[in-house]
Amino acid sequence: MGRVQDKVAIITGGAKGIGFVASNTFSREGASVVIVDMDAVAAEKAAEEIKSSGGKAIWVAADLTKEDERKRIFTEAVEAFGKVDILVNNAGWGCKLPFLETDAASFDRSINLNMRATYCMIQLACKQMIEQGTGGKIVSTASTAAFQGERNSSIYAATKAGIIAFSRAIALEVGEYGINVNCVAPGFTRTNNNSHIPGSIDENFLDITPTKRINQAQDIANGYLFLCSEEARQITAQVLPIDGGFSGTRAMQASQNASMQVK
Repeated sequence: MGRVQDKVAIITGGAKGIGFVASNTFSREGASVVIVDMDAVAAEKAAEEIKSSGGKAIWVAADLTKEDERKRIFTEAVEAFGKVDILVNNAGWGCKLPFLETDAASFDRSINLNMRATYCMIQLACKQMIEQGTGGKIVSTASTAAFQGERNSSIYAATKAGIIAFSRAIALEVGEYGINVNCVAPGFTRTNNNSHIPGSIDENFLDITPTKRINQAQDIANGYLFLCSEEARQITAQVLPIDGGFSGTRAMQASQNASMQVK
């Protein structure tokens, strides 16, 4: 308990799925939480749930692709809690179309939310943190798709790789102000927000995952929490894969039990 005690954390996409679990996790660990989501009803419900459990939270309904709404998030956070210590860029959109079926609209939507909005939110957070003079922690959500080729993920993978690249560059520039900038790279993660994905996907990932279990939302929230804690104060410009180990191994796409040793 108390790993982010008395900190103020903005969590985008914080009302559903991984973001909702992260909002609750940061609250339990002592943070005042600013829940940002396009869905005002879900955002309000999430904030009320945290407050009913004794935590501190506000909600902000915002479209992260719009500059004035991004700025409003920080204005409301500072008005409510006086500062911003943590930014978790959890919001994003997964374009999962075959390459030959993608179009300009899907490309633009992915770039605008996954990359441009994340980049601009980091810039606003850094300016606020520098003005405060107290440093801060920023974590953005990449993906294991940024490391490995995945079918139907060409646009998604590009945006997630872009997040890693600019996060490392930003970390170099803001480290002197006490600001850490890192990424997590989740593998496939089961949440209450992706029940439409068939169970056969789980079996495919289990075959190539050393831990033999599928990510749950809490696994990703724990990664966010670690990188935003004082335990990670000397970690910046890094990417933390959270995937049960499959991105770090040369896993076959199907179970391979036969020996390949030359006799």
